[in-house]
Amino acid sequence: MYNKMVKLGLRLALAAGFLSAVADRLGWWPTAVSAWGNWASFLEYTQVLNPFVPNSMIPALGVVATLAEVLLGICLLLGFKTRLAAQLSGSLLLLFAGAMTFTSGIKGPLDYSVFSAAAAAFALSTINELYVELDQLLA
Repeated sequence: MYNKMVKLGLRLALAAGFLSAVADRLGWWPTAVSAWGNWASFLEYTQVLNPFVPNSMIPALGVVATLAEVLLGICLLLGFKTRLAAQLSGSLLLLFAGAMTFTSGIKGPLDYSVFSAAAAAFALSTINELYVELDQLLA
């Protein structure tokens, strides 16, 4: 029972993080609590994190990132293909943390717990395997 609760907690926390970020960039959160507050501001930040990408490609990159976060958030929320969704989530979060670190230094991804969220996603992807191994050790 405890294992299922941990897995559910990780799924919900990661899904909430992705879906909240999407809601922010679409202007669905009040301005007072928003990081971006609108799509244009989100695209400006996307350009900051990806200075090597031509300006003409930034909108497409923003759409791809947003669609990935929506898809992964929904999969995690519903528990659909959890292992794969968790692995992809961890990878996406590591890419984000790397871009933040490269463009603005290590403090941002540490302050916003991006590395912690990536680790949580990767941990979620291994929960079933970990408990199978423990069961085999105890048998």
